[in-house]
Amino acid sequence: MLIIGIAGGTGCGKTTVVNQIINELPNEEVGVISQDSYYNDLSDLSYEERSQINFDHPRAIDFELLGKHLQELKKGNPIQQPVYSFVEHNRTKETILTHPRKVMIVEGILIMTNPQIRDMFDIKIFVHADSDERLLRRLKRDINERGRDLEEVLGRYKDTLKPMHNQFIEPTKEFADIIIPNNKYNTVAVDIVRSIINLKLA
Repeated sequence: MLIIGIAGGTGCGKTTVVNQIINELPNEEVGVISQDSYYNDLSDLSYEERSQINFDHPRAIDFELLGKHLQELKKGNPIQQPVYSFVEHNRTKETILTHPRKVMIVEGILIMTNPQIRDMFDIKIFVHADSDERLLRRLKRDINERGRDLEEVLGRYKDTLKPMHNQFIEPTKEFADIIIPNNKYNTVAVDIVRSIINLKLA
């Protein structure tokens, strides 16, 4: 099994890059795991308490469970991937049965901050985007898809997102094997990644 880690700041376009990479690969050979599924279970807290959590700090992620799940997949065993609700700031009671594939892509802003998880990646990719561009994408997503208001998103960006990005996420760029600029010129980098995957699959 080839495990690929794709990191980068919020709104950098990781999902777009993931889709570009897997577009020409057989569905049955590629699986995707999102870091967002592995936010800590906060069922013991009220909604008000959960909404105050700093979700952009590595402590917000259940890296232990993510590591166990990656190990199980490498052994050829299926896992029950958690499902997270951004509206409720918590895991739901649902899970997604996820089968091992020849290639597993793990994507998320904080996945390369954890040394144990980072060491499990055969290829480490960092998607880079301008900070203004990332903020605009985050605004659109949080307002349209997650029911946040403008003031809340801007406040969170200033108080947590930006400082957490500078402290934890941007420094992980140094661990990347490949840095992909998320603009119209990124096709060469994506093609290189696809070529590496195809070689491994062959």
